[in-house]
Amino acid sequence: MAVQPSIITRDVEKIANRTGNIYESVVIVSKRARQIAVNIKEELNGKLAEFATTVDNLEEVFENREQIEISRFYERMPKPTSTAMEEFLEGKITYRKRSDIDKLDA
Repeated sequence: MAVQPSIITRDVEKIANRTGNIYESVVIVSKRARQIAVNIKEELNGKLAEFATTVDNLEEVFENREQIEISRFYERMPKPTSTAMEEFLEGKITYRKRSDIDKLDA
């Protein structure tokens, strides 16, 4: 399995062309990245909740291989910002401007 680099050079023009404005593009990508991060966090917490113990004594807590493997899997996943940027550049994200929504309501 190839490790994806954490820093990728992006073509700013290509990002800006999707919306006509680099700042709008960045906002869209950041909102999608937050959605992805929340979903991943909920999924991870759900999986790790199975291993939760009510024991407060550190001596009684033991190493769980399955829990460690789950954690490592999520650590190796691409960052939410990278995933969101790829989705944006591939046209997989749908979005609407607030002004367009206001026109629909009128």
